[in-house]
Amino acid sequence: MPHWLQLMAESLPSLLWAGLIFTIPLTLLSFAFGLILGLATAIGRLFGPEPVAAIARFYVWVIRGTPLLVQLFVIFYGLPSIGILLDAFPAALIGFTLNIGAYSSEIIRAVISSVPKGQWEAAYSIGMSWRQAMSRTILPQAARVAVPPLSNTFISLVKDTSLAAAITVPELFQAAQRIVATTYEPLILYIEAALIYLVLSSVLSQLQLRLERRFARYGGMLEANA
Repeated sequence: MPHWLQLMAESLPSLLWAGLIFTIPLTLLSFAFGLILGLATAIGRLFGPEPVAAIARFYVWVIRGTPLLVQLFVIFYGLPSIGILLDAFPAALIGFTLNIGAYSSEIIRAVISSVPKGQWEAAYSIGMSWRQAMSRTILPQAARVAVPPLSNTFISLVKDTSLAAAITVPELFQAAQRIVATTYEPLILYIEAALIYLVLSSVLSQLQLRLERRFARYGGMLEANA
């Protein structure tokens, strides 16, 4: 067996374990919390009073205008200077959640705004409250439109979690860095890590396509019944 292939085979379990224990949980938790934050931010900007909308705009402006790596460094390395100490994983989780929240809020705000005004009027005409109209009429329609961009955001997040290695989270990429430090084979190990990310992204892309087709069929049924 060639040396490079043997090295990849020996390091694969460690890389997969790091991905299973840290990369995947960090991705799922960050995306879930980020969606909740993004929805709250979008609703605050669209329907909240001016002070709430201003805070939401400021939050989105700051997060979208600064690099994710800098945000992670501020949280993990900067906050201790004012007495806020965080372990690496919670710091990464907070950083990715804030980042996803800002970007997803723009997606959610756009898709909610794209729902025709007549849908609001129809909901109100049958006695729905604002909350009922939003949850039963507006959000279900907006969700169908939001699936592609939010899916792309999720796939990008899988790759972006590699930045957590910079704040010592022992995820997949840092596991590769640690093996490189003992084997002195950076090209082989980094290519192997890249291939794992590529496989994950490819699988998620296929799932995204299936989800889009399902929502497209559902949307077609709604339009046919309208």
